Order: sequence, then C-alpha cells, then structure tokens
Amino acid sequence: MEFLAIILGLFFLIKGGEFLFNGSLSISMKLEIPRFIVGLTIVSFATSAPELVVSIQSAFKGYPDLALGNIVGSNIANLALVMGIVAIISPIKIDKEFYKYDWPIMIFVTLLFYLLIETNDNLSRIEGTVFIIFLLAYLIFLVFYQKSRITPDEIFDEEKTTSYFRIFYLIVVGGFLLWLGSEVLIKGAISLASKLGVSERIISVSIIAFGTSIPELSTSIIAILNKEHNISVGNLIGSNIFDMLGVIGLTSILSPIIISDKGLINSDLVWMVSLAFLILPLVFFPNKMKFGKAEGLILIIFYFLFISRLF
Repeated sequence: MEFLAIILGLFFLIKGGEFLFNGSLSISMKLEIPRFIVGLTIVSFATSAPELVVSIQSAFKGYPDLALGNIVGSNIANLALVMGIVAIISPIKIDKEFYKYDWPIMIFVTLLFYLLIETNDNLSRIEGTVFIIFLLAYLIFLVFYQKSRITPDEIFDEEKTTSYFRIFYLIVVGGFLLWLGSEVLIKGAISLASKLGVSERIISVSIIAFGTSIPELSTSIIAILNKEHNISVGNLIGSNIFDMLGVIGLTSILSPIIISDKGLINSDLVWMVSLAFLILPLVFFPNKMKFGKAEGLILIIFYFLFISRLF
C-alpha cells in the first residue's frame, strides 16, 4: 500500500504541476507579459511547485529531514539526471553567459545554502528571510540585466488562445492536485521508511526527489520534441537556485527546519556541492561549450552513484 500511495502521490503532484504550469503560462501570455519574464518567473515557479508544496507540508507535519532532503535530492536530480538525459537526446549549446553569470551565481547560492545549514544544523526564519531577499535580488538581476537571454517558453505559443474559464480551471485543479498529492505522498513515504527501517532522508532524496523533478524533465523533453534546441544549462541552474532560495526560504519562514539526520549535511549536501563544481569543467571538456552525449553520460553515472550509496 505504501508504494501505491507514493505512486499516486507522485502522479497527483506531476498532474497538478502540469495544470498549474499551463494555467499560469496561459494567463501570463494573455496579459502580454514579456516572454523572458514568463520563462524566468512563471515557468520556474510552476515546475518547482511540487517541491514547494511537499517541503512546506513536510515541515508543518514535523518531518524536516523530508522537507530538506526533497530539495537536495531534486537539485541533484535536475543537474545530473535531467540534464544528463537531455544532453544525450540532443546536445545543449552553452553560451558565454553561463560561466559569466549562471555558474558563479549557482555556486554562491549553493555554498551559502550549505554553510547556513552546516553551521547550526537548522534553518531559522531569519535565514529563510535571507534566502528570499537573495531570490528577489536574483530575479531583479534577471529582469533588468538578462533581457536578451532566450527562454524555453516559445514552445507554448498556442496557450494564448486558452479561455479565462479554462485558465481558472487549470489553476484551481492544479492547486488541489498538488495539495492532495503531497498529502498522499508524505504519508506513504513515512510509512514506507518505517517499514523498511530506513530514514526519511533516504526516501526524500531518492524517491520523492525524483518524482518532484519530473516536471523539469518533462518540460525539457517537450521542448526537444518540438525542435526547440535553445534550452541552455542556465534554465536548469535557475530552477535549482529557485528551489534553494525560494522553496527552502519560504518553508523555513513558515516553519523553521531543524535537521535530525546528519547524513543530509555530511553526505547529501556534499554531493550536491560537488555536482555544482563538476558542471564547470564539463562545459569545456571533452566538448568545449557544449553538453553532448559524453557529458550526459557522466552526469547520469554521477546520479546513479549518488543513489546507489544510499541503500
């Protein structure tokens, strides 16, 4: 029953995120919000909605390790598994903005995230507020200084014709499915962890994290199938930045996170930081300024090494 609950929970989360994504994107285009703003805000928020709901619900229900483990595992899945699969399917060209802005900002946020957690084994409301302030600063930087960057939302032009009634339906049903999915998933995960004798942390950084990363994976694959090859590494990096600053920032403001399983800090976070540093050399070797099959395979191997040492 626990596996069924987890599968149903993930299904509801994925469908809820998909509905919210389509509804949010449709209304933003109807209101003629600039496309780069849509890509950097609406798309990032919608694909991170499952992580946000699961983390907040977990923290409120008294499972902080599950809340944080979900984000750490999702970040690793996004950069290793999702990017690896996309690179194998179709090479990703890297622009110079990556090593000028994207990678340095990601490293700064990742190290800040790690240091604040490692120092006190918790995240308080003050630290959550710091994350939100940095997120706002990051969004302002993107809006005012990165206007020329191409975003992946070009594949959704047809959403302009969606009626307001359908948009309302998508957003309401999407929000309900996200809530329902998180309820079912968390109960199933906690019950499974108890029966298998493993920690909430292991379940969260593996099964739950993989499930909440599916929206990023599906969005990337849809773009490729629609022959939109302008997906850059910066888009997935931006999603990870939003997860660390926005999701955990808001979660810790609403319910401070106190970490009980030190494996999250001594192991999982170290893997996350290592992956962030690994991305830069992969941009230049073996294929300069491109993520191809070789780089994709390296990233996927990294992900499976990370998962295999959990069990």
